[in-house]
Amino acid sequence: MNRRTVFFVSDQTGITAETLGRSLLTQFDALDFRQVTLPFISTEDKAMEAVRRIKLTAQVEGRRPVVFATFASGELGDLIRQSGALFLDFFDAFIEPLEKEFETRSSHTIGRTHGVSGDESYQRRIDAMNFALSTDDGTGMRSYEEAEVILIGVSRTGKTPTCIYLALHYGVYAANYPLTDEDFEMSGLPKTVQRYRNKLFGLTIDADQLRRIREERRPDSRYASMQQINFELRESMAMFRRNGISYADTTDSSIEEISSTILDTMEIDRADRR
Repeated sequence: MNRRTVFFVSDQTGITAETLGRSLLTQFDALDFRQVTLPFISTEDKAMEAVRRIKLTAQVEGRRPVVFATFASGELGDLIRQSGALFLDFFDAFIEPLEKEFETRSSHTIGRTHGVSGDESYQRRIDAMNFALSTDDGTGMRSYEEAEVILIGVSRTGKTPTCIYLALHYGVYAANYPLTDEDFEMSGLPKTVQRYRNKLFGLTIDADQLRRIREERRPDSRYASMQQINFELRESMAMFRRNGISYADTTDSSIEEISSTILDTMEIDRADRR
């Protein structure tokens, strides 16, 4: 497979460059990408070291790398351009048109998006993360009143990582409750979550994939048997439908897609959270 090296370079964490760059790379599934992140390139010395590394990669591989960058400082971006790589700066592409539209100069402040001091949205994400951990896997049930959404589903359907993603990226207070055999013995919802029905969102998954996941955790156990898995998935789906609980199939969905579905379905406002 044709292999190319891609650098994500930034004067801060590099998260924006990674996220946007990887979204573009997914459109080229015939290629294999070696991805390298160079964060906190905030001085000339660091920029020149990044240039040296990018040039060395070009020499070794015999073709120029691709650089996805986010630099508030135009001077640092200009230094990285000297590497000879295909240089794509997201700030460069969008800041100037926005300045023209808004008829004002941007602040060009390094790391403004991910600033910590005095950032209420940052503190909310930290608080939401603590909430997700304290209510994980059915614990901290007395805190369900504070939850914006409570994910329910059988074991290993992706409840915990989804809660953490919602907390870290959107500051959403997300709890999760694992459905067990005891919960399926009753016709209604588990007593613990009955009063929070309007906050519930279900997760399900393909039986074969769930078996592979559970086999890695507890090989050759009843927990990982197809009979048990089929029973749990059948009963959980019946519970969702019987009680009008919205749900998502996580089999072929990324955590970003699952989270977006939850936010839209539960009508959780994304504004002013990031």
